[in-house]
Amino acid sequence: MGKGKLRKFRENETFSCLVQPATEELLGRDHPLKGSWKQQMFHNDRPIVLELGCGKGEYTIALAERFPDKNYIGIDIKGARLWKGAKYATEHAMGNVAFIRTRIEFIESLFGPGEIDEIWITFADPQERKPRKRLTHPRFLESYRRMLAPGGVIHLKTDSRLLHHFTLETARCNGLTVLEHNEDIYGTGRADELLSIQTFYEKNFLAQGIPITYLAFRLDNEKLLVEPEWDQEPYEQTYKTLTRS
Repeated sequence: MGKGKLRKFRENETFSCLVQPATEELLGRDHPLKGSWKQQMFHNDRPIVLELGCGKGEYTIALAERFPDKNYIGIDIKGARLWKGAKYATEHAMGNVAFIRTRIEFIESLFGPGEIDEIWITFADPQERKPRKRLTHPRFLESYRRMLAPGGVIHLKTDSRLLHHFTLETARCNGLTVLEHNEDIYGTGRADELLSIQTFYEKNFLAQGIPITYLAFRLDNEKLLVEPEWDQEPYEQTYKTLTRS
């Protein structure tokens, strides 16, 4: 491990906005902050917006700066990535930002029923050959549904037409309310203040001429969610390792 990473890991320990629970703290048990993030972390009663797979925290930080009337939490497993967002939030005294270093599979140990108002999934790995690992697969959506407040929205912003259409078909086949789907937010002029935030990955995709898609939907029924039966072949694309390295 390089000295740069070690330095970031040591500095991560000093950031009060960064929570780094050990696996044994979450495996089959609840984290102490579960159900009390507003009171213990943010010290207010504002809505909480969660970003899954936040990377360096670019989207989380930008949302918090543009819309300070809400609280924002970014989750990622990579501590060296989270360092950048946590350092920025600390240096700029952003009281409405927090980060968690953990796996997405553990989020039910971190958040109570109705504790989250919105979820953002931005440029997640489309998992071309492993649909169960997609962050919009029904096994993950079941977890999100338990922690979302009534009327809570899931936002998906991605370069992957496969992930976009898989998620759209998942919503449709399960009778979920699709609020919006757009296959080219810049080409159609849809990229407003909310959607025009550009991460490192997004800038790379745009430079290659790849359209950016957007989907918003609600998990607004109680049925057991199922994986859609659909033909993904027309939407398959090579996962862009170089642009995400």
